[in-house]
Amino acid sequence: MKLVRNIEESKNKLNKVSDKEAEQAFRTIIEWIGEDPNREGLKGTPKRLIKAFKEYFQGYSQDAKSFLSKTFSQVEGYDDMVVEKNITVESHCEHHMAPIIGVAHIAYIPTKNIVGLSKLARVVEAFSKRLQTQEKLTIQIAKTLMDTLEARGVAVTIDAAHQCMTMRGVKKAKASTVTNHYLGLLKEDLSYQNRYLRFISNK
Repeated sequence: MKLVRNIEESKNKLNKVSDKEAEQAFRTIIEWIGEDPNREGLKGTPKRLIKAFKEYFQGYSQDAKSFLSKTFSQVEGYDDMVVEKNITVESHCEHHMAPIIGVAHIAYIPTKNIVGLSKLARVVEAFSKRLQTQEKLTIQIAKTLMDTLEARGVAVTIDAAHQCMTMRGVKKAKASTVTNHYLGLLKEDLSYQNRYLRFISNK
C-alpha cells in the first residue's frame, strides 16, 4: 500500500506541471546552451522531448507489485531457483539525468507458486524508468520480488555503464558498475548463491 501511495503522490506532483509548461522549460534550456529553439531543426524538439521523457520515466505511473499479482501453482512441485538473465536495463542517473545502460540478472526460489517470466522483466522496467541510483534500483527489485512472491530467496545483479561517468567527469568509457542484493536463502546459503553466480556467468 505504501508503494501505491508513493506512486499516486508522484503522479499528483507530476500533474501539477502541464505539458505546455514543461515544453517551455525545454525551450529555455535550449536557449541556455546557446541554441535557437526557433530554427528549423529545433522547432519541434521541445514537443519531442515531452514525448520522450514520458517514455523514459513511465515507471512513476506503474506499480511494480501489480505485475506479480498473477501466479501459477500447476508446476509439479517445482521448488528450485528460477533464473532470468540479461534483462535490459535502461535508466537515468538521478544526479545528472544521464543514461544508465546495462543488464539485470534475477533469481528467486518459489515457495509454491511461480510468476510469468515476462513479469520479472516488467518489474525491472518499472523501477528502471525512474531517476535512479544503481544501488537503490537493485534493492527495490529484490525486495519487491521477495515480498510480493513470498519467495524463499531472491538474488538481483545489475551490470551497467553510467554515462555520467563515461561521457563526462572522469570520462572512463569502458567502466561498468556491478551491484548485487541477496535475500532469504540466497543470502544465507552460499551453495545457492554460488550456483546463482555460476548460472549468470555462463553466457
